[in-house]
Amino acid sequence: MFIHEQSDWPDFRWNNEKVNLKLAHVRYMQGYLLGKMEEIGFHFRQEASLEILTSDAIKTSAIEGEKLDPQTVRSSLARKLGLETVSIGAKNRHIDGLVDILLDATRNFDAPLTKDRLFGWHSLLFPSGRSGLTHITVGNWREGTMYVVSGPLGYEHTHFEAPNASRVSQEMSRFINWFNEEHKLDLVLKAGIAHFWFLTIHPFDDGNGRIARALTDLLLTRSDQSQERFYSMSSKIEQTRKTYYDMLEGGQKGTLDITEWLLWFLECIEQAIKDSEKIFAITLNKSQFWKKANSYALNDRQKKLLNLMLENFEGNLTTSKYAKLTKCSQDTALRDIKELLDYNLLQKNPSGGRSTSYLLT
Repeated sequence: MFIHEQSDWPDFRWNNEKVNLKLAHVRYMQGYLLGKMEEIGFHFRQEASLEILTSDAIKTSAIEGEKLDPQTVRSSLARKLGLETVSIGAKNRHIDGLVDILLDATRNFDAPLTKDRLFGWHSLLFPSGRSGLTHITVGNWREGTMYVVSGPLGYEHTHFEAPNASRVSQEMSRFINWFNEEHKLDLVLKAGIAHFWFLTIHPFDDGNGRIARALTDLLLTRSDQSQERFYSMSSKIEQTRKTYYDMLEGGQKGTLDITEWLLWFLECIEQAIKDSEKIFAITLNKSQFWKKANSYALNDRQKKLLNLMLENFEGNLTTSKYAKLTKCSQDTALRDIKELLDYNLLQKNPSGGRSTSYLLT
């Protein structure tokens, strides 16, 4: 029997002593992180938030097995946040849709959750009306049976069966009403319950995981009372993807006591906050680099190349690679690189090799 088939569904319960102890520690870490971010400059906070949101978008898709181009995601976020100076990359309708969802969840965290808002998010995830090659119901509740399965065709293993489609509208009305209610429940705890509850209903044909994580971001942002994001739950969940699915499956087949799920969820937040320290160190380094670089009259090619090297650059920079990436001639590439060397933004690779290569200073 799945939990949604039980007579007292969805009367979730948990061990207050265990959960509150963990919750208090997470709340302390949240406060410490937000206090530290208040001490730094506005520009750095923007950069750090951009980095976190980029990671959030990439990782929430990676959990579903979808790989997004980091530069295109970052570019989409930069455009929509008005940070055009770092916006380099082609537009992508699908990525823009996912970014719109994350920004709506975090920028409008105090707006009520509605059926139409969820339908809008779903439509942004599937602008073509397809999931891969399959037509799906978009911008509305699912109409068919929903199973979570794994394994090859003919040997599938059913991990979970969601409530019948005829129940979805009523189930979601109850969920939305609860989501919008103001009560004494801590918002971090509410985020964990909402995530689990929404995925148990599984109201859409596809995209349920990404929307559940957007709802989590909304409630965590509301708990922080800050539109800027400084830690990413999706990034941590992606690192422990198998455990994530195991915890969901175990909870959905058990009793309505979700203590173990909540403890795991709170541990994820704690680790996500710890991981953000590494991201901030990298972001601060980038910020300091651009502060120096922006004191020179760099052309668009040089800005693009430096930004790529600060992001996801494989191997070392050579003249031919510069020419290919910035779509210019070898002579132009050589002149650009010489200027960057003169500005002390690039240096020659001391290891040498068959051809001269360059590194960021």
